[in-house]
Amino acid sequence: MTEHQIQKAFFHWLRLKMRGVYDVAYAIPNGGQRHIAVAAKLKAEGVKAGVPDICIPIARHGFNALYIELKTGKGKATPGQVDFMDKLTQCNNLTVLCRGLDAAIDAIEGYMGG
Repeated sequence: MTEHQIQKAFFHWLRLKMRGVYDVAYAIPNGGQRHIAVAAKLKAEGVKAGVPDICIPIARHGFNALYIELKTGKGKATPGQVDFMDKLTQCNNLTVLCRGLDAAIDAIEGYMGG
């Protein structure tokens, strides 16, 4: 599965299994190829490189929110993603890198349940 397919499947699963979480969860569309003018406009509006793919803005276990960075198989976070995730962690958020749909489901179930 591509990262797009994983994220699409994750939100579908979330809508079916955790409706209340789905209602406030959101994707952060930082990736993708864009025309340079569009990229410049988005950067001026505050879009930043390295922001994780998904935010669950629900406080649990002493954290303010859960941020999920999705990867395929053996995908690795870029240095910019690692740096941004570290900054989010310093702001009392839980950040996780999930390789595949099952890992993302495990992360949200663990965060919400235990």
